[in-house]
Order: sequence, then C-alpha cells, then structure tokens
Amino acid sequence: MPEPYSWPLDPDGLVLVPALAIAYVLVVRRVPAERWRYASFAGALLLMLAVFATPVETLALNYLLTAHFLQNVVVAEWAPALFVLGIPAALARRVRMPMVAALPVWLGTYFAWHVPAAYDFALRLPGTVLHLEHATYLAAGAAMWWPIVHGRAASGTKALYLFVAFVLASPLGLLLALVPHPIYGFYEARRTVWGLSDLLDQEIAGTTMAAEQAVVFFAAFTYFFLRFFREEELSGGFARYPG
Repeated sequence: MPEPYSWPLDPDGLVLVPALAIAYVLVVRRVPAERWRYASFAGALLLMLAVFATPVETLALNYLLTAHFLQNVVVAEWAPALFVLGIPAALARRVRMPMVAALPVWLGTYFAWHVPAAYDFALRLPGTVLHLEHATYLAAGAAMWWPIVHGRAASGTKALYLFVAFVLASPLGLLLALVPHPIYGFYEARRTVWGLSDLLDQEIAGTTMAAEQAVVFFAAFTYFFLRFFREEELSGGFARYPG
C-alpha cells in the first residue's frame, strides 16, 4: 500500500481532465459562450483534479471510504452540474434530455455502484472497472442536471424535480450511516488513518454524503421555487387564487 499522503498518477485526473479541457476549448472556439460559463467549466475541471490528482485519490483507493465517497459526490453531482452550466446555450439547445429519463438513469447509476459487491469489485480493479464507474457517474450526473440547466420546463416543474431527486437519493447516505457494521469488505480488510474504525469511517461517509445532498439540492430547489413564485406574481397567476 502506498503512503496515505502520496501523490497519485491516475488517468482520471491526469488524462481525463486535460482531454475535457481541450475538447471544451475546441467547442467554444466555434460556439462562444459567456465568461461565467467558462469559469463554471474550469471549476468542474479543478474539482476533478482536487479529488483525482491529489492524496485524496490515494486515501480513497487504499484507506478511507469517506475519501472515496467524496470522489463519488464530486464526479456524480458537483462536477457534472458545473460542466453542464459551462455548455454554451446555443449548443445545448440541440440536445434534449427529458426529466422522466434523466432522473432514473442518475438514481440507478448511483444505487447500482453502491451495492457492496459492485463497489468492492470496482475498487479491486481500479485500472478498468473503477474508471468505468467514474465515467458512468459523470455521464449520469450530466444527464440529471441537463433538464435543470438547459431544459424548457417551468420553474415549478424543475423545483419539483429537484425535490424528488433529493427524496429518492438521500436514503442511501442515511442508510450507510445507520448500518451497525461495515458493509464494504475492501475497506474492512485494510487499515484506516487518523485512528478511525471502519464503522466510524462508514458512518462519516454516509452522513456527509446525505448532508451534502441536502445542501446542494435544497439550494437548487429554493432557487427554482422562488423563481416560480416570482414568475407567478409577474404573470398574475396568484391573483386568480385570492386568499
């Protein structure tokens, strides 16, 4: 096992991130976008580097479930959201992603890879299966956020979509935090760091994932819910339903 804080040489950070950066530059040279979109895409790339090209990767692959969960959250939720925000609107209009398809794909991918047998199998084959796991997380995450960022649904519909996404996804982290024994044999067979037991590591991983989803989805839900109210007020929609 490598030292816990050694710097890795992993394709997820050192190959995928430069490839995405080059592809994005080629795209925006033909379809320009606002500067904030460039910043959003750059933020996604920096997040990917932060968890795959630093000792976080070493901890995730060898010591801590919590570190691996952080990678999963970044690659399945945070980075895809920023990537999708970075896509030029003129290009995004050519792609439709219905909510009824996007949400099941994201949820199915999230839950399937967290099944203990699949999770352990991917970690034991980091050069192949684990890269596939991360690629499917990224694709499913982009699909999940696409209808929110580039979809034409009403703000109220988007708020409902985000609420349902949170309600259906949050039990996973809570379940892992409450299970009274470690469920991932890969980490149970290895030593941890910082004096954490395997069970405490799992509890921290599940709790932080659930808390992160609550913050991210609630913030996005609040934005669209308030926008829905503003749109209704401007259109006089609430005037039809006097109190």
